[in-house]
Amino acid sequence: MAIVDQIQKDMLVAMKAKDEARLSAIRMVKAALMKEKVDSMKVLDEAAELRVLSICLKQRREAADMYRKAGREDQAAKEEAEAAIIAEYMPALASEAELDEAIAAAIAETGATTAKQMGAVMTAAKAKLGGKRADGKVLSEKVKAKLG
Repeated sequence: MAIVDQIQKDMLVAMKAKDEARLSAIRMVKAALMKEKVDSMKVLDEAAELRVLSICLKQRREAADMYRKAGREDQAAKEEAEAAIIAEYMPALASEAELDEAIAAAIAETGATTAKQMGAVMTAAKAKLGGKRADGKVLSEKVKAKLG
């Protein structure tokens, strides 16, 4: 089932349950997906839907950090709750072992030895992870540590 179809069903459930917080987050995600569909002028495939979801997720996390730095804990909690709802639609996160394994294979494949070759290693590691989702920041830090 396409993510947008699942979101539509979940939106109806949230409406019936009168879950305003969940409904708001789902509407925001649906709006982002519809905007992408209109902007690209074609039906979104799963990869495009996941890209839009990851952008929404990153925005929520960054907003939560900003609110927390400004001393607005209530708003930060709201943003984190929305991020948790968005994360439900994303594939499972890769484990630490899977990340390490993908990075090691990517380094061996690319023959990288310095931090200057980090981009090639990152690309190869993401390809090795396949459908598993990896936080770009965590992946980047791990690759930096391995390449020194």
